[in-house]
Amino acid sequence: MKPVMVVVGTRPEIIKMAPVVRALRKSKIPSIFVHCGQHYDYNMSQQFIEELELPMPDYGYRLKAYSQGVQTARIIIHMEKLLKNTSPALVLVEGDTNGVLATTLAAVKLGIPVGHVEAGLRSFDLRMPEEHNRRLTDHMSTYLFAPTKTAENNLKKENVWGKIYITGNTVIDAVVQHLPMAERKSKILETVRFKKFALATAHRAENVDDFNVLKNFMEAFAEAPIPVVYPMHPRTKKRLQQNKIYAKIKKKGNLYILPPLGYLDFLVLMKKCEMIVTDSGGIQEEATAPPIRKPVLVIRLSTERPEAVKAGFATVVGVEKKQILNAMIKTLKQRRELPEKSPYGDGKAAEKIVQIIREEIGF
Repeated sequence: MKPVMVVVGTRPEIIKMAPVVRALRKSKIPSIFVHCGQHYDYNMSQQFIEELELPMPDYGYRLKAYSQGVQTARIIIHMEKLLKNTSPALVLVEGDTNGVLATTLAAVKLGIPVGHVEAGLRSFDLRMPEEHNRRLTDHMSTYLFAPTKTAENNLKKENVWGKIYITGNTVIDAVVQHLPMAERKSKILETVRFKKFALATAHRAENVDDFNVLKNFMEAFAEAPIPVVYPMHPRTKKRLQQNKIYAKIKKKGNLYILPPLGYLDFLVLMKKCEMIVTDSGGIQEEATAPPIRKPVLVIRLSTERPEAVKAGFATVVGVEKKQILNAMIKTLKQRRELPEKSPYGDGKAAEKIVQIIREEIGF
């Protein structure tokens, strides 16, 4: 019996595919777990796999830091060889990275069907490389696992060829499965000196590669009405050092900069914080999980997670310092009661995906 190949390459993909890997193993469907090498840094990938008590990948690659085009091409070359050697019945990818697009291209060129987990997300912001990746992947996939009705509608409007299923988002499964593990293992709160704090992240190229935007973020965090705990992405730190302001930012008493954190530490901070300020996509979803339920200020001009906005969890506040500060003040003052249920499902998305695979592929 041919296996199902699960391919990951970045931290969010590992987290969101973890419930799928477990569900496949539980169902006794043969599977192959692959790391395509997009994030080769130990802290960004291997650490998460170990933390989440997942099996080590059956195959893995380490890529150096290349331009986006070269990175995509190299992953295609690696994945084509692996796909020829393993002949899976189906390749499962998740999200919108270069690795997702490259793996999908390699598979469809060999006539191997692709299942896209988290299909149908759209920001309609073509400055984002992720928007290109997710659109192209959706149009090449045989099975499209849409997390929400909005995502399904996006796919239908674009007349994609594959079969569409609404499954919920596996990120909710991941939070529900991993938070108890996080609270048992994490010691991160011992290092945080604030009792009440906002949790911040910023890493998107269109933000941190624009020094004016990055400066707005740093000033907003430093002047925030509540202390800010900020696990800093290596890309962001590099940009601050290049512009010679990292040392100055690091000294701000209101801002506690941490190195990139493991997923379990981050989950604990999400549960403990008063609010989340982020340009991440996945965090907008994680914050809606019933065990977390935190308001999110999205420091971007758009979001591909409109469900979080509609449900009242997320607010798109833009990238200007004044907008960010005003939104933080308003969030602290108003303290709205957030919904009990997540717009991204009931935490059983992975089980639904595996059941669909069983029926479609015939396991």
